[in-house]
Amino acid sequence: MNLELSVEDTRWDGLEFLAERATRAVLDHCDLDADLCEVSLLGCDDARIAQLNTEFREKASPTNVLSWPAEDLAADSAGQTPILPEPDFSGEIALGDIAISYDTCAREAAEAGKNMDDHVTHLIVHGLLHLLGYDHIRDLDATLMEGVEVEILGKLGIDDPYNA
Repeated sequence: MNLELSVEDTRWDGLEFLAERATRAVLDHCDLDADLCEVSLLGCDDARIAQLNTEFREKASPTNVLSWPAEDLAADSAGQTPILPEPDFSGEIALGDIAISYDTCAREAAEAGKNMDDHVTHLIVHGLLHLLGYDHIRDLDATLMEGVEVEILGKLGIDDPYNA
């Protein structure tokens, strides 16, 4: 697995371990060869993610995680599983980029009484699923995505974040 990690905020101690663990779990769940997949992850703070959120989503506020898929893999019909990515001419599968904010993650974890590592793992899983064509705009897609998240997190020993 080619996980390109950029850490802009030094509070992100242990992010590499969490990212590798979450990424491998998602790829295993989707039956994708981790050795072929490429993902970029930026560990940043609220100021940086607010800048990215403004630039790419026209929302001038921080958020917990953002993702930029390399290609649109979304299913045509609501509630259907997205199509799997195919290797490119070099045999690699570029999935895309994710940014995650320490400030928002820490605040959300504290407010919900959740373990920070578990919350961050959930958000990385969530971001990776976006790279793989999952979304939560339509109700049926949200139900599918949340179910997949819960299943993957359960395999990692993390409780259902939606029923905490």
